[in-house]
Amino acid sequence: MSTLYEQIGGAKAMDAAVDIFYRRVLSDDRISRFFEGVDMERQAAKQKAFLTMVCGGPNSYTGQDMRRGHAHLVKQGLNDTHFNVVVEHLAGTLSDLGVPAPLIQQVGALAESVRADVLNK
Repeated sequence: MSTLYEQIGGAKAMDAAVDIFYRRVLSDDRISRFFEGVDMERQAAKQKAFLTMVCGGPNSYTGQDMRRGHAHLVKQGLNDTHFNVVVEHLAGTLSDLGVPAPLIQQVGALAESVRADVLNK
């Protein structure tokens, strides 16, 4: 059986998804403030590596764990509402790219699995 990464479309699909995802995120006033001053090229590369890894693709992720990587954002007020918006944009992006709903649900479940760490709960 192929991995979720392969079913979504591999590296090409991850590249497209992360690019579209961050366009959506940066244009959303509910969460864009969390990305002020962030090197978005570097951020996108980290996100592509992370999504690739959690979806069963090649593991080249070298970023911090979710708790450490988001601790400064929690101090800035990151909460469940913001997390939900991010998941909404991720699902919307995948839908826009034609990813079937069952696969989007699997990606959503992966996102949910890191909620507590991202929000330092």
